[in-house]
Amino acid sequence: MKTIALLASTLVLAVSMHASEHVVNQKGKAFAPGTMKVKVGDKITFKNNDGFAHNAFSDNEANEFDIGMQKPGQDVTIEMKKPGTVEVECAIHPNMHMTIEVVE
Repeated sequence: MKTIALLASTLVLAVSMHASEHVVNQKGKAFAPGTMKVKVGDKITFKNNDGFAHNAFSDNEANEFDIGMQKPGQDVTIEMKKPGTVEVECAIHPNMHMTIEVVE
């Protein structure tokens, strides 16, 4: 049992040591970039650079999230936990879309 726990904690540490950080800007009622490719364990920060609120979310099974009401100037960071294609939208501005491809 101790060996399994040690192996699991080592794996988590190895993934976190190789995790990258990415930025998605929200400006002009658009996500930039519109597409990105990241790895499992990577973090993505959504920066609201608009003068009004946004609410980025994804209901994909791969990485479901809802950052909630994001005020102007606010940053929210999420972590990608599973491989797959993640379609992101804004609940406030239905024309805002982006795609995140998460790989192992």
